[in-house]
Amino acid sequence: MWQAIACPGCPMARGGTCYLSPARAFLPRSRMPASLDYHRLFHRLPGNFLLLAADGTVLDNSDAHQRVSMLPREQGIGRSIFEAYPSAPESQRELFESQEEVRRTLRPHTMALLRYDLERPAAQGGGTEVRYWQLTHHPILDDDGQLLYILQTPEDVTEQQLARQQNQQMQQALAEAQAQAQFVLEALPVMVWTTRPDGHADYFNARWRQFTGYDLLDQSMEQTATTLVHPDDAPALSAAWTQALAGHDVFQAEYRLRRHDGQYRWVLARAVPRRNDAGHTTMWVGSATDIHDQKQLVQELLAASEQHAALSDQAYATQQQAVAQRETFLQLFQQAPALIAIVRGPEHRFEFVNERYQQTLFPGRQLLGRPVAEAIPEAAEQGFQQLIDQVYQTGEPYYGKEVPLTVDNAAEPIYLNFVYQPFRENGQVVGLFCFAFDVTELVRARQVLERLHGAGPAAHSGA
Repeated sequence: MWQAIACPGCPMARGGTCYLSPARAFLPRSRMPASLDYHRLFHRLPGNFLLLAADGTVLDNSDAHQRVSMLPREQGIGRSIFEAYPSAPESQRELFESQEEVRRTLRPHTMALLRYDLERPAAQGGGTEVRYWQLTHHPILDDDGQLLYILQTPEDVTEQQLARQQNQQMQQALAEAQAQAQFVLEALPVMVWTTRPDGHADYFNARWRQFTGYDLLDQSMEQTATTLVHPDDAPALSAAWTQALAGHDVFQAEYRLRRHDGQYRWVLARAVPRRNDAGHTTMWVGSATDIHDQKQLVQELLAASEQHAALSDQAYATQQQAVAQRETFLQLFQQAPALIAIVRGPEHRFEFVNERYQQTLFPGRQLLGRPVAEAIPEAAEQGFQQLIDQVYQTGEPYYGKEVPLTVDNAAEPIYLNFVYQPFRENGQVVGLFCFAFDVTELVRARQVLERLHGAGPAAHSGA
C-alpha cells in the first residue's frame, strides 16, 4: 500500500497529499519525517527543471532553471510558457510541437537543437540573449494513465554551439583563403611550383604547364633536370638544389629550360623552405621567371662597342633590377617580386596591395578600402579605369605590355607589363587581380640602344 503524506504547497501533490512508495514505508518510524518538503526539494534539484500543467501553464521551476532563464519564479508561475518565456515564432512553434507530441503519445520527447533566445531583464541591461538548448519533455501521469504534468528539462548548450559555429566559420574562412591563394597561383604569369621536404614536386601552376607542356608531379629536381633542363646546365642545377635541400637554405639558379616548342630559354628560379615552429622544413615554394629576352638584350649591349660601356652597364643594371623584381616569389604575396593588387566590387575597392606595389607606384597614399577612382585619379585620366571596368564587365583578362603610367605629375612615366585577371565567386565576377612588373629601365635602355643602332657609323664620324 502507498502511504499518504501531507505535502502542503508541493506542485506534485494532489489535494495537498503525496504518496510514499511501499519500499519507503519500511523505514523505521523514528526516521520517517512527519512530512517531506517536496516543494523545497524540487527547487533545490541540481538541474534545470520546468514543471508545466498539461496545457502548458507554468507551475514551478527549479532554482537552477530560474537562474538560467533570467526570470524570477513569481513572474512565470500561472502564465503560459510562451508568455513567460517569449521568443521567435519559429522557436515557439518547435517547442509547441514537442509538447503536443508528449500529449499525443504520453511518452518523453527530445527535441533537436533549439535556438530559443531569452529576453534579458531591464536590471541586467535589457535586450535579447542568444541561447541554444538541448531539451526533453517528460510526461507525468496519474494512476489512470492520464497526463497530469509535463516536466521540461532544458540543457543550456549555448557555449558549445557558439564554439561549434565559430569553428565552422573559421574552417570556411580557411577554405576561402586557400581557394583564393590557389586562384592567384594559377593566375600568376610566372611559373610556380612546390615540393615536399624531400624535394619531390607536388604542385605546378598553369603557367608552368603551359610553358613546358609537362606536369612532372612527384619527380625530384634531378629527374626534372634530365627531362627539361639544357644538358650543359643540368649538373650545376642539380648540385645547387641538393645543397639547398641539405642546408634548408634558399635556392636560386639561372638555367635554360626547354619550352613546349623545343626552344631552350633562360629562366631565373628561386625557392625558399617553409618551416614550422620547430624549425623543420615542411615544404618548398619556388618560382621560375623567363629572363631570356633580358639576357639577350644584355648580350647585345655588351657587343655594341667599348664607347657604349656605360650604357651597357646601365642595361645590365636594368636587367639585374628586373631579375630582382622576379626572384623573390615567397610563400606570402606580400613578398612577391612583383606589383600585386586585388580590387573587389563594381567600385574596384582595394582589398590587397603588396609592399612593392605601394612603394613603387603610390608611396604614401592610402589605398586599402578605397575605390580605384578615388585612390588613383590618374587611373581614369590615363585609361586604366576604363580597362578595369572592361575586365570586370566582360570577365576577360587584359594584358598590357610596356604601358606608360604617369604618377603625381612626374617628369617621365613608369612603364609596366601587367595583367588584369578577373576572379569569380559563385560564377560571378566579383573583382580582379593585378600582377605587374616595372620595366621602365628596360624600356629606356632599349630606346637608347635603338637610337644608337639608328644613328649608325655616321654618329661617330666626328669623334
